Amino acid sequence: MLEDQLYRQELLDIIRNPSNRGEIAKPDLEARLVNPLCGDEIKLQLKLSNNQELRTNNQKVEKATFSGNGCAISQASASLLAEYIEGKNLEEVRKLNSSDILGLIGINSTPSRLGCALLSLEVLRKAIAK
Repeated sequence: MLEDQLYRQELLDIIRNPSNRGEIAKPDLEARLVNPLCGDEIKLQLKLSNNQELRTNNQKVEKATFSGNGCAISQASASLLAEYIEGKNLEEVRKLNSSDILGLIGINSTPSRLGCALLSLEVLRKAIAK
């Protein structure tokens, strides 16, 4: 019970003061997705180091921002993910998986909320696939 209360409080703190919420004027990579089951929406924008026409795995994420609307889990996930990937190179970012995201959030999600928790990862994958 105490663990559930701590989890809820941490999520609420993230939602009240999300890291990396905003927009990048000229992002190098960008993607937006909507979860069709619940309507959660996330847009992720990335600014890369050594902005070049040709993307390389050694380029680092200099800045990552998110915007959107949705439940506490989807918005906290997006905030934590954007903060986490800053400073990482694209090769590291490409290797992120659902277990990594759930570990960042620190929850054992129910099947019905798993899509909310992993929406940020899907948006990230879409952005870096471009």
